Amino acid sequence: MLYYRQIISKSLLYFTVFILVLSGDNTINSKYIANKYFDIIHVMKINYQNIKKIIKKLASQNQTISFAESCTGGRIAVSFTSVSGASAVLNGSVVTYSNEIKHQWLGVESKVLEKEGAVSKACVSQMLDGIQKMAQSDYAIAVSGIAGPTGGTKLKPVGTVYIGFLTPQDKEIIHCHFEGDREEVQERSVRFAIEKLSQIIKI
Repeated sequence: MLYYRQIISKSLLYFTVFILVLSGDNTINSKYIANKYFDIIHVMKINYQNIKKIIKKLASQNQTISFAESCTGGRIAVSFTSVSGASAVLNGSVVTYSNEIKHQWLGVESKVLEKEGAVSKACVSQMLDGIQKMAQSDYAIAVSGIAGPTGGTKLKPVGTVYIGFLTPQDKEIIHCHFEGDREEVQERSVRFAIEKLSQIIKI
């Protein structure tokens, strides 16, 4: 099911997020109601205090994290490595921009890329599996989307982004739609990923 939530920032900037929450191991099933997790996401600067708390929490539990990014181009990794102490928890990160590299590095199946496309829940699910296998981390985030201004279609308009989370217990892929120009879509994807991760690990 698709859940609509209008989210307003403190600076009165507006954007619309369509959220589809999916979960599962080999089979991805609709499981959670999106607004259970997100009451407000502010269109503001990246919350580095949250990142510090995430790093502290993971480090205290001797746990690690890794990232597989496409449309965000490594921005999540940059956000983490900007914080002192990240080396204690960040195993590694890859920017898998092309379909070929998604396949070669992360093991995303060719049939998934051909039938579902790189911007899909199936692709992001396999990106999560691939980076976790490569980095042997406890947590992983994978992102694939259409930042624009070109590349959008009727079914997948510019701003469509799939953001996936792999934990020791579960996997979730969230289908979002962010409004704005290319940089805004990228930055909002990063902020969304960090906000969601902070809720997952309960900081």
